[in-house]
Amino acid sequence: MNLEYFIAKRLVASKSYKSSVSSPIIKIAILAIALSILMMVMSVATGIGLQQKIREKISAFNGHVVISNFDDNQSQITSEPIDSRLLSINQLKKNDFVTHVQPIITKGALIRTKSEFEGIVFKGVDKSYQWNNLAEFLVDGKLPVFKDGDINQVLISQFIANRLHLKVGDTFNTFFMKDQGKMPSVRKFKIAGIYNSGFQEFDSSYIIGNIEHLQRINKWQPNQVGAYEVFIDDFTLLDQRADEIYKSIPPTFNSMAISQKYFSVFEWIKLFDFNILVILIIMIGVAAINMIVALLVLILERTQLIGMLKALGANNWSVRKVFLYNAFHLISRGLLWGNGIALLLLFLQKQFEIVKLNPESYYVSTAPVDINLLHILLLNVGTILICVIVLLVPSYLITKISPVKALRFD
Repeated sequence: MNLEYFIAKRLVASKSYKSSVSSPIIKIAILAIALSILMMVMSVATGIGLQQKIREKISAFNGHVVISNFDDNQSQITSEPIDSRLLSINQLKKNDFVTHVQPIITKGALIRTKSEFEGIVFKGVDKSYQWNNLAEFLVDGKLPVFKDGDINQVLISQFIANRLHLKVGDTFNTFFMKDQGKMPSVRKFKIAGIYNSGFQEFDSSYIIGNIEHLQRINKWQPNQVGAYEVFIDDFTLLDQRADEIYKSIPPTFNSMAISQKYFSVFEWIKLFDFNILVILIIMIGVAAINMIVALLVLILERTQLIGMLKALGANNWSVRKVFLYNAFHLISRGLLWGNGIALLLLFLQKQFEIVKLNPESYYVSTAPVDINLLHILLLNVGTILICVIVLLVPSYLITKISPVKALRFD
């Protein structure tokens, strides 16, 4: 039997422990631990969740790596085509980390209705396009289905639909500009669905339709496309995979990771890591300070017990272990309450989206959460280790207590 653990367990279970002078301080220490782990779990879950959601949105509209002609002007508008005979999808898929490749063409256009007009970017896609990436953004209607002879369906944003007073099933004319002096090409489209990504840069510009329209307008061949959107298996290796793709394609083509294309957005979400780190440091500091105070009070309150144990032959480390076990019990209770409340709040947010955000500032309309059990486990283990290590210092006070003086202590 572990004698130190046995004594600590009896102390915790005793009625005098629960009604002692130190009882309010112990409760405050437990509350501090609970609030600290609550804040840490919530900050990590919401911070990482927001980062992941923004990355998912950007990659849903752009892929992870975009391959275009080196002469491309790097804007939203495709200027030079890629010949699939020089760079094919099968060539790109030879890279083991590539999960999907889809060809696209983008072109500026003007939508004109009876009362309104709006400048847009028409994104042409083919049957290989991964519509599932946009399914969660669909707010009305359905995703376009390009059947033989029916290629006029488009997916339009709620932002553009509201500005032009359009709804699912409506048709509208779109004017595609040509070289100066030439009449624009006109195409009539039918709205199959309306999406709302919450990402203003996309919602204010993009409508998505069939790639064949732009191939005909640009007078391109069926084997010519504007760019390839490449999806990879591990976003954490994005920059490395983008370099590998760049080295594997002919020198007349260029590749760009979305972290470069949307550099300012990705730099902004990197700041979340720093904010999370600051919160973790502050909360662990609060928990540690409260536990130090609680341990010192416990030591002073049990001075006679310390003297008695020493008089019976217990060494300093054995007595210190009694109080460290006691402190560990307090930490465990705080962690149990904090984790329980944190998981409950995260679950409610995930299911019912209670906390709303301004999409113009955060690119999402509700606060996303990432409930990762590994992260929660690491936070708990880290909190326990840091608190126990910090508590070794105040427990050193026990070594200074004389058995003779302690037994006289009243």
